Amino acid sequence: MAKKYYVVWAGRETGIFTSWDYTKKQVDKFPQAKYKSFPTEAEAKAAFAKAPSYSSGTKKPTAGAAKAKTAAKASVDIDLNRCDLSIFTDGGCEPNPGEAGSGVAVYHNAQLAELYYGLYNANGTNNSAELNALHQALLIADKALKQGLTVQILSDSQYSINCITNWAYGWKAKGWKRQVAGDIKNLDIIQQSHELYDALKDKLAIQHVAAHVGIEGNELADRMSIYAIDQKDSAFCRYPEPIVLADILSLRAG
Repeated sequence: MAKKYYVVWAGRETGIFTSWDYTKKQVDKFPQAKYKSFPTEAEAKAAFAKAPSYSSGTKKPTAGAAKAKTAAKASVDIDLNRCDLSIFTDGGCEPNPGEAGSGVAVYHNAQLAELYYGLYNANGTNNSAELNALHQALLIADKALKQGLTVQILSDSQYSINCITNWAYGWKAKGWKRQVAGDIKNLDIIQQSHELYDALKDKLAIQHVAAHVGIEGNELADRMSIYAIDQKDSAFCRYPEPIVLADILSLRAG
């Protein structure tokens, strides 16, 4: 039987998966789940980066709602001069679930300063890798804020951002349980990240950015996440200098 790639836009976990049994667990009885299968990984990645295709079981948004959503996306402004430190994060997984790694790109005064990779997990997911990357960014941000710097974090994972800045407050109030779905996946890293975020949130900006649209910092963090998979390094490592931009961008993309 030919291999398929399953895209989940709305479910208990979001991302691209290669196992239907695993995918079904993410969408079965999930309110307004949105998912679709694709014959190739390239098609799945392209579809995941865009709005989902609406099937007969899903209500298509009105033209006004779609226009508002497009306007909201267009209004997102990537300004590296906004803060002293800009930290891009990304996580990769091949396949999903499968080998996972995390990457971070740090800009100081709008100039690329540091790259990090690692946290390899032979049995991870895209979501766990994204959360690990965001947690490392928060640790970097914590040190920078203590030095009096201003900091922004930029992630292409709405899931990981929502986990620590939004959903965690409700989960914590319910004893770290979902009311309907039960146990929360990636709970340990979510709790650590949320605790740190909650302590820093008044001094820190976290922003979602689109993936694979040519944003340099996002592309570099992506390359680092896949480099982490190739290196199979469980530590979180600083990429050695000198950093040659063209060489980094020529590495495998996620």
